[in-house]
Amino acid sequence: MNDRDDELLTARDKGIPERAIGMTASAFLATKPRLDEFWTPLIVLDDAGMQANVATMAAWCVERGLEIMPHGKTTMAPELWKRQTDAGALGITLATMGQVRTGRDLGLDSIMLANAAVDARSLAWLAGELADPGFRFVCWADSLATVDAMESALNGVELPRPVDVCVELGAAGGRTGARSVDEAIEIAERLAASDVLRLAGVAGYEGSIAHDRSPEGLAAVRTYLETQLALHRAITPLYDDGEVYVTAGGSAYFEIVADVWAAAERDGRTRFTLRSGAYIVHDDGFYRGISPFDEGGAGEGPHFVNAMHGIARVVSSPEPGLALVDAGKRDFPYDEGLPIPRAVAADLAAPWQPTEATVSAMNDQHSYVRPAEPLPVGSVVRFGLSHPCTAFDKWRVLPVVDSLESGVVTGLVRTYF
Repeated sequence: MNDRDDELLTARDKGIPERAIGMTASAFLATKPRLDEFWTPLIVLDDAGMQANVATMAAWCVERGLEIMPHGKTTMAPELWKRQTDAGALGITLATMGQVRTGRDLGLDSIMLANAAVDARSLAWLAGELADPGFRFVCWADSLATVDAMESALNGVELPRPVDVCVELGAAGGRTGARSVDEAIEIAERLAASDVLRLAGVAGYEGSIAHDRSPEGLAAVRTYLETQLALHRAITPLYDDGEVYVTAGGSAYFEIVADVWAAAERDGRTRFTLRSGAYIVHDDGFYRGISPFDEGGAGEGPHFVNAMHGIARVVSSPEPGLALVDAGKRDFPYDEGLPIPRAVAADLAAPWQPTEATVSAMNDQHSYVRPAEPLPVGSVVRFGLSHPCTAFDKWRVLPVVDSLESGVVTGLVRTYF
């Protein structure tokens, strides 16, 4: 991927020290900055935690003969994508054709679009990109209408090779995806007969089937995945001799995906591909409660660690039992649970001490902290955050520290949302 260390830091990059403005990231990092130079609020990434998470997932996939194309929309950060591909990821998954174009500009040469591509403008652009023989691209279709739209858009366009398309299987009440195996087979037959599209496998997202790890939720996920595998077997005679994908697996139920896929027939052309993405930083909320590899419940098996922390400063203590900090919905995720106060310090260079507190509400730029003991104005609070997918999009640049205790900044992760 392209080196972005030559991009200048500016006053638009919230949180960076004043002296960094006008410097490149590499030049600033060469000065050995520390976290206590940064302005609050912040989201800080833990380097050791991310390294451990990436290595854990990579090793687990290799042991089971699985590929992984992590969902890059989680971070939209080429530096973090590179960590994943360097560890053996087959490529990066993205969610929109706009993200695909961004990914190509940032140097990606292997992309799965976990969505349909039906816009004529973006498909015309894609046709040009497919002239690169080293570019892997595969997208999804969940209806004959999708196939019709793609074929219509590509009619008359100079297309170096057909577009690889997986049939997406869904479930009643779920998100996208064909609602039955029979419907999905009909879509596969159309793709196999197309001059501009190529049937490239089956796809789906089990994360929309359940939202917890209750027995009922896990059973529904397993049933869905078994149906997906049955679909793959049913359309196998329609495949050509090229590469085939069976793909599923968010960050919540990937161990069930692996277990179901263990019963599948294997051959040299079929890539059983997970798309989990949030594992690179894990979290302290939603995924902590639902991931099979959470550090609190993984026992002796593999586990992920939380490598994403929010830091905000107390700016007001207007009444007993209430402190307002300078981070709100514009800074921290809140859609899968409010931030969780974990520690407090007099300032960014001071030692962290555990704290007992909760967040009761958030505004755009404030969070309402309810502490057991008063929090002095000017002190800083470290928060556990929930849901990486709505954390990274709030920041253009995020500092990486070797540890929160040392405060040594070892990197700056730039996002491209």
